[in-house]
Amino acid sequence: MRIDVLTLFPEIFPGPLGSSIIGRAVKNGIVEINAIDLRQYAHDRHASVDDKPYGGGPGMLMKPDVLFEALTDLKKDGTVVVLTSPRGEQFTQSAAVKMASIDHLLILCGHYEGVDERVIERFVDWELSLGDFVMTSGNIAAMAMIDAAVRLIPGVLGKDESSADESFSNGLLEYPQYTRPAEIDGMKVPDVLLSGDHGKIAEWRLGESLKITAARRPDLYKKYKK
Repeated sequence: MRIDVLTLFPEIFPGPLGSSIIGRAVKNGIVEINAIDLRQYAHDRHASVDDKPYGGGPGMLMKPDVLFEALTDLKKDGTVVVLTSPRGEQFTQSAAVKMASIDHLLILCGHYEGVDERVIERFVDWELSLGDFVMTSGNIAAMAMIDAAVRLIPGVLGKDESSADESFSNGLLEYPQYTRPAEIDGMKVPDVLLSGDHGKIAEWRLGESLKITAARRPDLYKKYKK
């Protein structure tokens, strides 16, 4: 998998993507992550990438001429272009699964008040948002999406099944987890987890997932129960 990130701040990459699991995936050649400076496609002496919006209003927009040149250069057959945008589809685990199946992903990090709509009409395949909030730029959002997607690629995690039984994999939040010691400061691991009865353990875990999801994400719980 190849991931190109078109950004005004290439110096902040790889950041956390250079460490731990994702960093090892890059080192092992499972995924390639490139940060590309958008300003290299600007040709005036100030390397301008933004301008005032037509019709007035606050803020600046990313210029279409710069983005047209950059995206024409970078987008190939089979490339999927993602724009990080507060108005995009909310990024979910299912979106991460879909993203992990893409061979060449090109992420355009939104900035300022966004991008000229013509850029979206011509080049963008998928607008994605981390949630119902606004950030100063799309760089952190891009990192989060990359992390969530890359960890799903076979061979990235220590065991491929490690990503199969966790929050959102079955539409529910994950059940509580415990490890040794079996008791600490008077707090004990639930007896069922020490029983060795895998059927009862699975039943307990599902029950706990349902309780946690109903309490914390009633929207997910309602969807699951349909």
